[in-house]
Order: sequence, then C-alpha cells, then structure tokens
Amino acid sequence: MIHFILLISRHGKIRCSKYFSTYSNKEREKLQKEIKGLTIGRNSKLCNFLEYKEMILVAKRYASLYFVLGQDKEENELISLEVLQFFVEILDKYFKNVCELDIIFNFHKAYYLLDEMLVAGHIIETSKKQILRVIANQDEIMEDALVETETRSS
Repeated sequence: MIHFILLISRHGKIRCSKYFSTYSNKEREKLQKEIKGLTIGRNSKLCNFLEYKEMILVAKRYASLYFVLGQDKEENELISLEVLQFFVEILDKYFKNVCELDIIFNFHKAYYLLDEMLVAGHIIETSKKQILRVIANQDEIMEDALVETETRSS
C-alpha cells in the first residue's frame, strides 16, 4: 500500500501532499521534515529507494521538484517508481510541459489528477487518456458554471 506522496521543491517547500494513511498534523510535520532531510541534496547517482522506519521511500527528482512516495516494505519499489513516472507524465500532458509554478497555482488540478489515478493508496487507473478525459470534463463543467454565474450577475 502507498502511504503518501509528497512533492517537494529544491528549497524544501511542500508543493503537494497526499496521505492515504492516517497521520496527525504533528506526525505529518515530523514526517515531512525528516523526508526533506533525506531527499533534498541527495546525489542523483544514488539509488531512488530509501528505508525509512517501517516503509520504503521511493524518491525521484524531476526538474525542480522531488517526488517522494512512501510505501510498505512488501510492495514492489520499481512499480512505485513507475507510478511516480506516470504521475509526472500525466502532469506534463495536462499542463503542457509542467513546472513548479503550475503545481503552485493549480494545486487543486494536481490533486484531481492524483485522485483519478490512486484511491486509498492503490492504483485504480492506468490509462492516461482516461484520466485526462475525466479532468477535461471537470474543466468543462467548471467553465460552464463560471459562464453561468457571470451571466446571472450581469
């Protein structure tokens, strides 16, 4: 099972965090602080897998963001690395060459994309086309609602 996914900037700011296991706010802060220390500044030539308490961290840097996934030790690390790669590819297709600012200003869309692919720490959807189609439908509904609101106020 996947316990969490974190997107961390090079400067140590959490840009996106999704938890599939229950942690208190204090536990989350401690967890994030420790994981930042383990991943930021880590040489890119080192292994992408780290042991952390009773789990394995799968970490990969893409441009200016570190993508970190915490999983059970029994899970396959290579599949989890593929999950991170898949998430990055979806973000890249949706945002047309994603960057950190896309995540900062459209964090809700990053969460929508993540929610379409993972539910309760398990992979649900593996089709990029299906995920992007659902998100495009959500965008269309939001635009229609915005236009309707504007016409009512006029």
